[in-house]
Amino acid sequence: MRSFLAALSILSIFPLGKFCPTENELKRSLNYFPLAGVLFGIIFYFIALAVGAVCAPLPTAMLLALLPEVLTKGFHLDGLADTADAFLSGRDRARKLEIMRDSHIGTMGVGAIVALIGMKFALFASLKPDALPAAAATMIFSGRAAIVLYISMSRYARVKGLGGLWFGHKAVAGIFLSLIISAATGFYFYALPGLLFPVLLLTGAFIWSRITYAVIGGATGDTIGCCEEVSELMTLALIVIIISSAA
Repeated sequence: MRSFLAALSILSIFPLGKFCPTENELKRSLNYFPLAGVLFGIIFYFIALAVGAVCAPLPTAMLLALLPEVLTKGFHLDGLADTADAFLSGRDRARKLEIMRDSHIGTMGVGAIVALIGMKFALFASLKPDALPAAAATMIFSGRAAIVLYISMSRYARVKGLGGLWFGHKAVAGIFLSLIISAATGFYFYALPGLLFPVLLLTGAFIWSRITYAVIGGATGDTIGCCEEVSELMTLALIVIIISSAA
């Protein structure tokens, strides 16, 4: 239970009182990221239902694109921006790692945020209202599952840092839960085409792990956040494709 609470404390702004996880609990928390993703997915399923019931389609789409960032106070979005600033800077590896530590967001980071939110809005707006709750829930879970897969395929790029706690050992239970729950969720909401979700997450995590290794020598907290955001976007895109193909 404490490792699960540690996962919640890392992935959300849920109030957990005076709970303070130990280093070992933080390490084990990676196995519980998929379960935290299920909880968040359920929450956003009902948020999508509520928002869709009181708002017009376009405001609903924008709210569903923005509200997930409230869950983490934009922590993963900041990782996306820092990664874009560093990777598109044209600097050497050492300088890129320095840029990712800088708290300021540059032009590339702003562009990445606008592009991501804009694409999420467009994809949500492409769906019928009755499809939004399942799409929101699947998107939220997929982002957390992708983190586990990406970390398991990567090495830590820095000498030390909080993110380094999760590297060096495989979160076997977390990998298993990520894939099984992704397949089960996809099949439940989208029948056989939904089985493509674990394939998408595995492929995306692998490609991103190779890119980050080539550019900065591995993963950082920022590239983990970037992975989460991009995986959500890819999941939404796949949902739109599946639903459009079935129409």
